[in-house]
Amino acid sequence: MNGIELDQYYMNLAIEEAEKAAAKGEVPIGAVIVRDGIVIARAHNLRETTQNAVTHAELLAIQEACNQLGSWRLEETHLYVTLEPCPMCAGAILQSRIPRVIYGARDAKAGSVDSLYRLLNDERFNHQCEVKENVLADECGQLLTGFFRAIRENKKKNRKQL
Repeated sequence: MNGIELDQYYMNLAIEEAEKAAAKGEVPIGAVIVRDGIVIARAHNLRETTQNAVTHAELLAIQEACNQLGSWRLEETHLYVTLEPCPMCAGAILQSRIPRVIYGARDAKAGSVDSLYRLLNDERFNHQCEVKENVLADECGQLLTGFFRAIRENKKKNRKQL
């Protein structure tokens, strides 16, 4: 596989994680961390399940990868995530020294990699990341659009029944 095909392969794994989140009623965001071609961590959003604001897919995957490697430094890894990371997740990415981040859809409301801020490429920090965006962006975006559309439709139905 070439680089584009590899990025799409791993993003599809992140999409599988996002689908697991959606099945639980969570915002469908998934993340996968890869080292030397091997998936070392997979996670999806669990904020509603845990009622914990920090259980974003990226943070859970970073935590799992650190446990797998026995180190907080994830210097030889790549993070694949279905949605552009928020400020909290971008901070964790920088702190864990992940050198490459690949994401699917942009997040106009909270994206801190390209949309609102460029935290992963800010030279004022002691670490920066290579970033690749729009990998399977349509598929990633459709997951989110469909999820929120279903929520709105359910709210409409519930209002009509009252």
